[in-house]
Amino acid sequence: MNTLQKEPILEALFEGWEALDQVLSPLTGDAWFTPTPLPGWTVHDVVAHLIGTESLLEGIPAPHTSIDVRSLGHVRNEMGAFNEQWVEGLRGCAGWEMLEKFREITARRRVELARMTDEMLAAETTTPVGPAPYLRFMRIRVFDCWMHELDIRDALGVPGEEGDRRANIAFMEIGDAVGYLVGKRGKAPDGSRITLELTGPLARDIHVVVDGRARVVDELPAEATTTITLDSRLFTRLAGGRTTAVEHPDDIRLTGDTTTGKRIVDNLAFTI
Repeated sequence: MNTLQKEPILEALFEGWEALDQVLSPLTGDAWFTPTPLPGWTVHDVVAHLIGTESLLEGIPAPHTSIDVRSLGHVRNEMGAFNEQWVEGLRGCAGWEMLEKFREITARRRVELARMTDEMLAAETTTPVGPAPYLRFMRIRVFDCWMHELDIRDALGVPGEEGDRRANIAFMEIGDAVGYLVGKRGKAPDGSRITLELTGPLARDIHVVVDGRARVVDELPAEATTTITLDSRLFTRLAGGRTTAVEHPDDIRLTGDTTTGKRIVDNLAFTI
């Protein structure tokens, strides 16, 4: 796992909030209700989720809703139900109100994070990936905010930077999951040597060996048995469950053991 460093993570989180503010500030009227790649969620709903998660971290309870959010088709687990409470609870707010609420809660979070000591940031807490240091949770927040910024940009057709420092920190959350995605979800057989060749703004090679279990390594001990080549922008959206490999047959190149390669790209989604 990558070493957690306070300053880069918190600075990336603050930059993410600023980037979201810049994307949302020009929106008026129906633009707030543009559907995003997330099933059942508009731009308004995504922002409600972001407000809700930061509110949770400030100890603010979710609003009461008049409907059973667990009955909604796109709610698959308790985390999804919690998110949907905020989506439903803020549904009646106008766009400008949502932006103000987002600014208010992120301002509070800045103050709270600024006062936290190294010991507090290192303390174990409950996170979406299980017990982990609070600072790891903040790196997950960088990833979540970055992914949702991409959701909003994709929905609105507003391009953004996908290869800066913030993107690289957010991408660590995906990188840490690659072994699981290749071994458990992709079911790469024992003895496999997989290389993911990413092009584009987050260009890099990710190597995985399967020897009892799948793990990411700096270099393969021998030639890759399967090589998967695709743009990092597509890889990010596949890992986030925003699209599927079937929808991009001409954008993914497989060489070597293509059966394993196809199974891997068909099972890259790992977000809740």
